[in-house]
Amino acid sequence: MKPLLLLLFLTGFAGLPRCYGQSKPGTAPIFNHAAVCVHDLKASTGFYRTVLELQEIANPFNDGIHAWFSIGPNLQLHVIQRDCTPIVNKNIHLCFSVASLRAFMGHLEKLSVPYTNLKGDSKEPTARIDGVKQIYLQDPDGYWIEINDAK
Repeated sequence: MKPLLLLLFLTGFAGLPRCYGQSKPGTAPIFNHAAVCVHDLKASTGFYRTVLELQEIANPFNDGIHAWFSIGPNLQLHVIQRDCTPIVNKNIHLCFSVASLRAFMGHLEKLSVPYTNLKGDSKEPTARIDGVKQIYLQDPDGYWIEINDAK
């Protein structure tokens, strides 16, 4: 390989724009929020506030059937009370990362919140192929939530 091409390859083409599969930089949608439909807003709000320790944020509806939570920089979870049928399937879940999975498991134990590994046969975390450890729990409507220690 010619020295200039090798240098560009090794430095990752520094300074060149990278699109990673996007047709035009800046035109791809940016994730804003996820929403879950719940039967009892008070129970679900309590769960997300106490068990997951999410920060509730102001919402423009202020109508008693919506609650919004911050789930990261410029990211929100909208909890909406309606007559709905939640999809209860472990493959369809929200996922949150924590600094210490063991500490979070201790938090769940103190609150007597049940949790399991991916297979559902133990409280021992599942280790993904990339080394990330994970557990699963369900909110009051049965939605699955993964908690992992991804950095």
